[in-house]
Amino acid sequence: MEEQHLESSDFLKDIVIGMSDGLTVPFALAAGLSGAVADTSIVTTAGIAEIVAGAIAMGLGGYLAGQTEVEHYDAELKREYEEVEKVPEREKEEVREVFADYGLDADMQEVIVEALAKDKDKWVHFMMKFELGLEKPDINRARNSAATIGISYVIGGIIPLSPYFLVDDAILGLKFSVAITLLALFVFGFFKSRITGQHPWIGALKVTSIGAAAAAAAFGVAKLFG
Repeated sequence: MEEQHLESSDFLKDIVIGMSDGLTVPFALAAGLSGAVADTSIVTTAGIAEIVAGAIAMGLGGYLAGQTEVEHYDAELKREYEEVEKVPEREKEEVREVFADYGLDADMQEVIVEALAKDKDKWVHFMMKFELGLEKPDINRARNSAATIGISYVIGGIIPLSPYFLVDDAILGLKFSVAITLLALFVFGFFKSRITGQHPWIGALKVTSIGAAAAAAAFGVAKLFG
């Protein structure tokens, strides 16, 4: 049987983060404004401003997260090299503990420990992966994450805003926006759940209901206080 694994998980995760917020936040904003104003030009102006600001903020957040991941890995790598130099016996014992958890006896543990200890780089990278659970991050991760999240946010945000460019009445624009955005949320939720191995129909309904609830809440508040 051919094994199937999810590839490019970081890229897909960034698309999900950007697209889900891009569909939901501008949708809720447009719905709220539609409950308070009649002119679609106000909705589109505010919506575009939000999409630009949101894309920058989300992209920057993705960049900082990626950069922090790289910096954290580098700091831990430096510390592991220092420990291998200064306290090699303690590090060897930690290797033994790793393989003891896999059921290897003391003799096998010793053979593996001594073999690893002959190559400092392999020893350190073994400790990074199996002691700390850290994989070396892509050095371009921060930049790629920022771009992917930002672009996904813009694409998602344009969908609920697009009907307002075509009509003059905000409520009419909202009706079209609700139709296309809920459909987009359903399709997005379906494929996101299918890719990540969840039940696609349940995932689609969850994503759609969250977006609908946010928009309904924003519209209700605007009507209540508008």
